[in-house]
Amino acid sequence: MMPETSNKGSASASHEEATREVPNHLEPERLGCETDMELLPKGYFYSRFFLGSLMAVGLGTWAGVASFGYAAPILGIINADLGPDPRYIWISLVYTAVLAICLAPLGRLTDIFGRRYFFVGGGVIGVVGSIVCATATSIPMLIAGNVLLGICSATQMSFHFVLGELIPLKYRYIGNAFLYLYTIPGSGFAPSIAYEFIERYPNVGWRGIYWMILAINGAALTCWVLFYFPPSFQKKHRHEQGLTVMYCLKNFDWIGLFLMSGGFLVFLLGMSWGGAVYPWKSAATISSIVVGVVVMALFVLWELYAPLKEPLIPMHLFRNRHWLIACLLLGLGAGVYYAFAIIWPMQCSVLYNNGDLRYLGAISSLVGVGMIAGQITGGLLAAKIGKAKFQCMVVFTIGGTFLACLAMTTVDNKDTAIALIFLGCFWIGWNESVCLANSTICLDDQREIGIAGGLAASMRSAICAVLVAVYTSILTNRLTETTSTGIPPKLIEAGLPAESIADFLGVVSTAGTTAPASVYSGIQGITDKIVEVGVRAYQVANVEAFRTVYFSTIAFSAISIIMTIWAPNTEKWMTGNVAATLNQEETTSDEEKAVRH
Repeated sequence: MMPETSNKGSASASHEEATREVPNHLEPERLGCETDMELLPKGYFYSRFFLGSLMAVGLGTWAGVASFGYAAPILGIINADLGPDPRYIWISLVYTAVLAICLAPLGRLTDIFGRRYFFVGGGVIGVVGSIVCATATSIPMLIAGNVLLGICSATQMSFHFVLGELIPLKYRYIGNAFLYLYTIPGSGFAPSIAYEFIERYPNVGWRGIYWMILAINGAALTCWVLFYFPPSFQKKHRHEQGLTVMYCLKNFDWIGLFLMSGGFLVFLLGMSWGGAVYPWKSAATISSIVVGVVVMALFVLWELYAPLKEPLIPMHLFRNRHWLIACLLLGLGAGVYYAFAIIWPMQCSVLYNNGDLRYLGAISSLVGVGMIAGQITGGLLAAKIGKAKFQCMVVFTIGGTFLACLAMTTVDNKDTAIALIFLGCFWIGWNESVCLANSTICLDDQREIGIAGGLAASMRSAICAVLVAVYTSILTNRLTETTSTGIPPKLIEAGLPAESIADFLGVVSTAGTTAPASVYSGIQGITDKIVEVGVRAYQVANVEAFRTVYFSTIAFSAISIIMTIWAPNTEKWMTGNVAATLNQEETTSDEEKAVRH
């Protein structure tokens, strides 16, 4: 119940203003930090609650990245088993779209109401979603399961602010590095693990990946329930007179939530549809993108001018240049992973496929492995090296150079291509590690870590969607050109009748470059020699298309390098302050220590 009118008046002030009313003699060194690591009880970081919470975050991170990473390489196999159904592409689309639109609202809601029950609830949804996916009997059922996994992953992929508030500011880079270890089996070797289930356990097949995700989600949920006790609503708002859960629910920005979620969802779907589900010039694609942009513009106007007591997005965040640049660089770097996690396996399948699924899975994993290696290395060394601004500048320059050099790819220089893709992703991964931590470090008020970290992740998803659309569109358009102009002359020169060219292109594009010559037997005038010439011409046409994609990375790398000029050096923030402590431990906040003494 709300207090009488006098207290209601004080509570009606915006939450943003109210949270700043902290007694002067108890104000921490960083606004919004609860205590300093020196004031924590001995053994706090080795307690069952801290280590159990760390395990919950780590296992959740693994499950979150695996929900996308395990299924993405084998969508065709899944569709062949449950379908065929042209809607199978939605298996990945709904996961990424739901994840993107849930991240920012989740951060804001948990900043206000406390995090525990949101993350426990997310774990329950993840368990249910895993079961639905593992037992799916149709593509729509599997799509529905991935909607649930996407909702759950919004909690799991919030690791950067969930762990970030529990450890000292100066250790946030290292904390992220530790959590990136959990992404190795979920993202780094995802193609290999997915193909292993298909090849070694045919009776289980693709369903094995979801049973595995169920086990991970179950373990994570157990840890959330038993060990994760962050500050409750009462502790978060102990300085705010008369503020209740009901008051916050009543005055929360539900209209803003609807506008942001709806606009963001429609925009992301439009970007994902273009060139994949529908042509870029189709009404569905264009209208989705336009409507999404218009609704998001209305959302910004609403946040700026509506008389909101509990705004969804504190717009002053965008006046924080250091935070904004960190978010933009984070998205530009992550776009490399999401785009090349699609493009590089395609290149491996066409150019370097020897018919061994294990080998194909291993080399297809290089994008993820390179990114994770860079993320871990950057997290471990960023604070020691210092000068985060110049780190971003250097690693983006080096990484962008290696990616551009992939334009040298030919059919026969596989080893060079493998080295370049790994090194390029390694240095871009270093940038992501630094910028992800900076999105929670460069805040004026650490009590906004949830919305700042969640919004950064949502912006990352939006930028990734744009980059994926750009890169895949370039590849599709260029491949159409190179196959139509480069292959027919080679086939005619080898003796294939002109009327059989379309049949050959249809077979090679679906059967792949490792298919036996017998697959082409139904084509009029075909011979083994013509098949050999045609397959080689198809590979060369793909090389030329991939080359254009790699050249296009130069533009985005140049934009990123220029933006690093305004990136922050973070030494002044590298203190022992801790934003939040686990409530099950001995009382540790500066305020409560002052009261005791």
